[in-house]
Amino acid sequence: MYSIEVKGGAPPLNSQTMLGQIAYNRQFLNALEGLQSFVLDTNADIDMAYDWVAEQCNISSFVHDNMAWDMFYDVYTDAQV
Repeated sequence: MYSIEVKGGAPPLNSQTMLGQIAYNRQFLNALEGLQSFVLDTNADIDMAYDWVAEQCNISSFVHDNMAWDMFYDVYTDAQV
């Protein structure tokens, strides 16, 4: 089981941008917690893993959100070890 914790709480919402908000989304964090098992069970490549996470949290993309992408990439690469 992979555990994800974001410190500091969610930044304030800004009507100009939603960047950084995905990383605080509970569905996104839950998907990351299940990502390692998904990758190990399916031998998913990074594209398949990305699509699975996006589907789990009902978003079309999160690659534009640097914090969310970094969190995803860290969990994905840890599952490859």
